[in-house]
Amino acid sequence: MHTTELFPATRAHALQRLAAFAPHAGRDYSENRNVDEGQGRRSHVSMLSPYLRHRLITEREVVATVLAQHSLAEAEKYVQEVLWRTYWKGWLEMRPAVWHRFVAERDAVRGSFRGAKLLKSAVSGATGIDGFDDWARELVETGYLHNHARMWFASIWIFTLELPWTLGADFFLRHLLDADPASNTLSWRWVAGLQTVGKTYLATAENIARYTQGRFAPKGLAVTAQPLVEPPLPSPLHLQERVEHNPRTPALLVVTPEDLHPETVFVPDSRFNGALIFSATDIGAPQSQAFVAAAAADTTARVKAHFGSPVQNIATLDPEVLLAASRDAGVGTIVTPYAPTGSIAHSLSVAAATLKAEGVQLIQTKRTWDARLWPFATKGFFAFKQHIPAVLADEV
Repeated sequence: MHTTELFPATRAHALQRLAAFAPHAGRDYSENRNVDEGQGRRSHVSMLSPYLRHRLITEREVVATVLAQHSLAEAEKYVQEVLWRTYWKGWLEMRPAVWHRFVAERDAVRGSFRGAKLLKSAVSGATGIDGFDDWARELVETGYLHNHARMWFASIWIFTLELPWTLGADFFLRHLLDADPASNTLSWRWVAGLQTVGKTYLATAENIARYTQGRFAPKGLAVTAQPLVEPPLPSPLHLQERVEHNPRTPALLVVTPEDLHPETVFVPDSRFNGALIFSATDIGAPQSQAFVAAAAADTTARVKAHFGSPVQNIATLDPEVLLAASRDAGVGTIVTPYAPTGSIAHSLSVAAATLKAEGVQLIQTKRTWDARLWPFATKGFFAFKQHIPAVLADEV
């Protein structure tokens, strides 16, 4: 199935999919979430991740809809799955050096790795490993994989094929519609034994056969998973305080694929003299680029209707483009939903320095959801999840 058929990139479709799934977010999800029956047969999972990743819908909306139909105890597994994405973002936000280390190692390995033939067979689905090859092709064709299949794939990539984990993470980052720097990088690190030091994930033929209902039974998989090692990580940084934008201050709104629902970040009567929608991704494969472009087009229509501002689509976050747009709008302030650690955050940081030199302020506003939950991502998820009920009592 083509990506545009599997994931129509509109907020309206995301809300329809959420409404259809919510009744199944309790016992059905808890008992069957690990079963991957294959394309077109995934009724036990929500398949909302591409929409959540780009915030066509928000974590708060999803959790609130689910908890309107289930108790937290009944829907705990699903709510926690949504919160894993929040946890990963908060964890990486306090440790941006982990992202920069991944990028540097990936780029270095690209230039020095000598196993080009094996790498090519892995990404094209031609290794001869049952299941693995199917998942590689499905990923490239659709931009999606079941979460359990992602774990199996990463484990086989690292421990059976012995390919560099950074190149596998990059493969996912470029093709998955829902891949972001936090959840993607840190999930691969977890499989490799880097995230929880010394703890790896080993894919087995028995587990794969069981949870694919006999569709796949690969032979020759690694029987041990020696954890990878790395230099010690730097100490966590303090999170930036949430910065509010005064809605009475004339400003230029900038929307990026990190958050395509600014309607729930800024109040409707915000004085936006114009809006820019960044509709490009410089790392994505064609299907990812198509999803982002379509989602940005959907966002353009909503921003026009909600804020009543003229909207322009841009293909770069170059400081000069932002500066020219702010001058055209006659404002000295640019506001945008907060971009967590990653390539867009880096681009905005570079732009902010240039804009400041020209007397233009760039304000990034966090959602209260992130501001409340990210500070608890100091250690592992077990410690993080202890705070979930109290936060949800206020936020949902």
